[in-house]
Amino acid sequence: MNGLSKPVVGAPIPAISVPQLGGGTMNIGGTAEGWTLFIVYRGRHCGRCKNYLNGLEAMKADWEAAGFTIKIVSADTEERAAADIAEFKWSMDVGYGLSIEQMTTLGLYVTEPANNGDAVARFSEPGIFCIDPDGNIVVAAISNAPSARPDLVQLLDGMKFTIANNLPFRGTVTA
Repeated sequence: MNGLSKPVVGAPIPAISVPQLGGGTMNIGGTAEGWTLFIVYRGRHCGRCKNYLNGLEAMKADWEAAGFTIKIVSADTEERAAADIAEFKWSMDVGYGLSIEQMTTLGLYVTEPANNGDAVARFSEPGIFCIDPDGNIVVAAISNAPSARPDLVQLLDGMKFTIANNLPFRGTVTA
């Protein structure tokens, strides 16, 4: 084992702040007016991330109708994150500059850039969090590879069911 700690479902997501494209700060953690879908993506170099986030953009209205605010973030620089927005026209809130410390605080896997890749610095592997209005983690999907992420249609359907039925937190047994 590597000592990587998992996020605790049913507990508050660790508070983090990163710069947000367009100005200001993206804050994760604490209370909110509604639910939050928080996605950490690998960065500009990742084609699978772009496909995933393009799919999310196509579903954005569905997520918002279900009461979710969408926030996405990577370790990319402002320039690299802005290039993705310019290319793909994502309308979601996009943060950048996620630090290694923040990645590990969130329980995310961190990867060194490959010699033959477009990544320029260490980056986070994918993480998807559904956070309730009280700031508690309801769903945490953390992967060590770009090809293993929850299907967004199924995730939204599951979250609608969870909210409508006030289901308890899952995965809370520790022993």
